[in-house]
Amino acid sequence: MNSLATIFFLAAAVALMIVPRRLAVVPLLVGCTYMTMAQGIKIGPASLPIYRMLLLVGVIRVCLRSERLPGKMNLIDLLMIGWGLWVIFCSMFHDQSRAGIVYACGIAFNQILFYFLIRIWCVDLNEVTYVLCMVALLLIPIAFEMIYEKYVGKNLFSSFGGVPNHVLIREGSLRAQGPFRHPILAGTVGATCLPLFIGIFKTHPNKAVVGIIAALVITLTSASSGPVMSTLAGLGAIILFRHRAYVPTIKMGAVGLYVILMLTMSKPPYYLISKIDISGGSTGWHRSYLIEQTFKHLSEWWAFGTDETRHWMPNQGFALDPHHTDITNIYIGFGVTAGVLGLIFFTWIMWTAFCWVGKVCEMLSPKDMSMVFLVWCIGSSLFAHAVTGLSVAYFDQSIIFLWLNIAVVSSVFSSGSMNTSRRYANNPATTMKSSNMQRTLFTMGVSNSQIIFDSNA
Repeated sequence: MNSLATIFFLAAAVALMIVPRRLAVVPLLVGCTYMTMAQGIKIGPASLPIYRMLLLVGVIRVCLRSERLPGKMNLIDLLMIGWGLWVIFCSMFHDQSRAGIVYACGIAFNQILFYFLIRIWCVDLNEVTYVLCMVALLLIPIAFEMIYEKYVGKNLFSSFGGVPNHVLIREGSLRAQGPFRHPILAGTVGATCLPLFIGIFKTHPNKAVVGIIAALVITLTSASSGPVMSTLAGLGAIILFRHRAYVPTIKMGAVGLYVILMLTMSKPPYYLISKIDISGGSTGWHRSYLIEQTFKHLSEWWAFGTDETRHWMPNQGFALDPHHTDITNIYIGFGVTAGVLGLIFFTWIMWTAFCWVGKVCEMLSPKDMSMVFLVWCIGSSLFAHAVTGLSVAYFDQSIIFLWLNIAVVSSVFSSGSMNTSRRYANNPATTMKSSNMQRTLFTMGVSNSQIIFDSNA
């Protein structure tokens, strides 16, 4: 680590240890987001970028303060642990010098620990709202820096290493990337956070407006088609809020449409991705062809993943990697790492999170529409991540925003279920219908949390 990175890490680590629990997410997010993946230390075969070191500090804090998950572990918690154990097990069947157990432990460590730290420090809608306000403020410096990149052609984060000093150019357009390892990943962060800021507009309009502007700036200065499509996906999901009763019908219609396209198109429907080119110079064909090649070579990766994908697309991907093509798909990335079961774990986690968004919206009272809208927007952000995953594999700190989204859904659902169970146990003689009881009790919990939040603002 250079001296500037060392000072930054120490400041974030100290803050992480001393701030109150509800503030602990802030230094973790700041440290993980602003610092490039190049800054860190190596201990033998283990690499400890600042991202990972801050997670260790978070674990130390949790242990020293005896901070725990509220209530029992839920389904997503168990799926996260199961996925991590399976990834580590699969690593025994990979080349130990490139993708062995050390590499697998690093993947599991990064994603599982971040998820559980958010779960511990962010346990209800009150704290979720606070975190989203902080994320809105967090993106402001990155937005300003990316504007600087766009017009000056230099990346200020290059002083930390891991990102180039010069700005990438495609089709004559400068593509800013900030602290992230690629402009698409930077733009994806802005695009997927946009629905979150729209969700807090009714309760915290000032922070929401700031966040919305920052998210749009980050998306547009990245000059990438993928983030624009992610933005449209998130906004489209938000538009459905007023028509959410028809979402099951829309989902069935989407499946039916895909089947019809399969029967009528000369190529599989996923080749429609190749037709999308908003910013110019898009590599949509590569993404479509990658999906086709993944199905074609299923026998190579279905069990435990694979160490060799270069022959799938010999002329694609990074020239410095003789073993892998450019895996521009998060779902395929999970499969290449841990086989079909690894992909199933991830898909199951995403599916459960979507289901819980719907259940929380049902538990909340229709009278508290601002909170219902917030939860829906969190689900819209998750939908933007799901769509983004078809054309992007997160390979830097940008992945924390995916797990942040999943973790807050998990926390909000568990908080509602816990409040309902506890209050029903204290009043077993109630004659209220189950669905109405859940909605009323959960709303009481939300209202109490909102009062606490407003008093601390």
